[in-house]
Amino acid sequence: MVTHIGRYLRLMFADPLRQLQLSLALLLCLVAVGTVGYMVLEEMSWADALYMTVITLTTVGFGEVKPLSPTGRLFTIGLIMVGVGAAAWAARNLVEVTLAPWFWTSVSQRRMQEELKAIRDHYIVCGYDRMGHQIVRDLLARREPFVVVERSPEVAETLLEQRLLHVVGDATQDEVLLQAGVERARGLVAALSNDADNVLAVLTARGLNPDLLIVARASGEAAETKLRRAGADRVVSPYVIGGHRLAVALLRPAVHDFLNHLFHLGETDEALDVDIGQVHVRPHSPLAGQTLVECDLRQVYRLTVIAVQRPDGSFVFAPDGHHRIQEGETLIVIGRAESIYALERAHGVAQ
Repeated sequence: MVTHIGRYLRLMFADPLRQLQLSLALLLCLVAVGTVGYMVLEEMSWADALYMTVITLTTVGFGEVKPLSPTGRLFTIGLIMVGVGAAAWAARNLVEVTLAPWFWTSVSQRRMQEELKAIRDHYIVCGYDRMGHQIVRDLLARREPFVVVERSPEVAETLLEQRLLHVVGDATQDEVLLQAGVERARGLVAALSNDADNVLAVLTARGLNPDLLIVARASGEAAETKLRRAGADRVVSPYVIGGHRLAVALLRPAVHDFLNHLFHLGETDEALDVDIGQVHVRPHSPLAGQTLVECDLRQVYRLTVIAVQRPDGSFVFAPDGHHRIQEGETLIVIGRAESIYALERAHGVAQ
């Protein structure tokens, strides 16, 4: 019994936050004892007794309310001796707590929880390995709101240090995606390390938000088929894309250099000077019914339309100026990033 009590006391006094709580509680007790003591010993009012207690504990040196009796002076001496030690203990504990890394980590986590409750129209990145890291860099460069879902506590510490909004947990679990705000999100990318987890994450996200735009990573054709069946809108295979880029670098080096310049976003700290964007022509859009010459995106936004995606998914590549824009089409444009953002803000982004 004594051993357990001793162990409990050691653990309690080893915790800086618990020590701060105890020291503050001791100070409050001293204020109460001092106030009652002056009221009883010196027959002071509660206001005068409280005033005497405070100036005594803080040792500010203000004058006494009235001359003290010998008993009152002895009481004051004892109050000063105990109070100075308690105040010094509380001050030391306060410094230790406020300077401790775990304190600021706790503050950051509480702030992050508030941000998670408020965020909406954002993207969710499931997985923060090399691919997830690159996705985050691209989103940061485009100033898009996002939440990272990562199950590794070690990686989560890195995300916290980088002040990136994140949720620690398994992206295949309903409660984790709900914590990331999946029901309010604009899109989700499943970039987990294996296909089985990606399939399950897609299934879970689709069940929680039927209107969510979902993009998934696949390692092969079989996984691609399963991911589409699970509900992914787009499936990307890094190996297929990497193979194509290698072939382009071999056969058409200038094209490879152009693509490197175009998609350098997030790989360096340079400002993005060119990007590719998209604008969906919604019903009653001012773009609908106009030709590309009439809407004059080149003159107004300094952008070039390189393709038009029809509602059935087919493309018109390098459309001429007489192409008449229809509702439901999506314009694929190239130009300066800020011009693309301005066009997308004015007319909306296709999902």
